[in-house]
Amino acid sequence: MMDESLKISVAPVQEDDYAKWLPYWVKYQQFYEVQLPEETTSETWKRFFDADKDIHCAVAKKGQTVLGFVHYVFHGSTWSVNDFCYLEDLFVAENSRGNNIGKQLIEYVQQKAKERECGRLYWHTQEKNVTAQRLYNWVAEKPGVIEYRLPL
Repeated sequence: MMDESLKISVAPVQEDDYAKWLPYWVKYQQFYEVQLPEETTSETWKRFFDADKDIHCAVAKKGQTVLGFVHYVFHGSTWSVNDFCYLEDLFVAENSRGNNIGKQLIEYVQQKAKERECGRLYWHTQEKNVTAQRLYNWVAEKPGVIEYRLPL
């Protein structure tokens, strides 16, 4: 019989997960060579629990240990009657990679997007993120879109 505390689960983040989520959020920013202001992190955390905001966070856990997170946003689109789902951030602890946790987090978001009857689930990554691209190429199609940005 398998000990349930050893099973990896994916579920919406809970308010008491902040201290477990935050170090991964910081490492995620370090990977992308950004440092968001504390105010942004604080506001992001609040949005996860605000029913009026369509921004969400789920965490992968083994027992009470957080192993990774996924952030996703539902939004309208001119390309669909139904909302789109944007998987904005995905992070798995370095010592937990290679165990399909990233895949489980993506599948969790996929299920939420299906429940909302979204027209699309999509995400971006940087060209240098070849580790993540191996997962993304396995679970999704690469449509060849190039992103451009203008500073505001």
